Amino acid sequence: MEQMHHLLEMIAEVSMMFFEFTGVFVILVTGVIGFVNYIRKDVHTRLKIATGFATGLEFKLGGEILRTVMVRSINEIIIVGSIILLRAALSLLIFWEIKHEETNIIEQKEKEFLKDEQRRDDSLREDLLRWEEFLKNAIAGDNEVNEEHDY
Repeated sequence: MEQMHHLLEMIAEVSMMFFEFTGVFVILVTGVIGFVNYIRKDVHTRLKIATGFATGLEFKLGGEILRTVMVRSINEIIIVGSIILLRAALSLLIFWEIKHEETNIIEQKEKEFLKDEQRRDDSLREDLLRWEEFLKNAIAGDNEVNEEHDY
């Protein structure tokens, strides 16, 4: 039984380290990519950064949840619980930011779509007016030709 407990602790510790390192790696890569996107003036930079940070925090939160397997005292439970609550609160704030950015992007795309639609409508009106003028001139020209031939 002791060997099973020791094996469980080893698996939990290795898994915890894996999740912690993966979370840190995701956050670091997101930061670097976010900086590059900021330099390039990508309009979706904030959304990409928030999404990457949320993913990194989820990995780190997974590591903290695994850490609860190894907790032995009430003080450790309080510390791990506090860390889990803090990371969960950060995740909620980041998800709120993601939702806010997605809403802004959708509104911007709708505005651009409406502008494009207005330009197309204006262009169509101009084309129709030109055709109307052309047809009026053509009909007027036909009437003049017909009047000349009536003599």
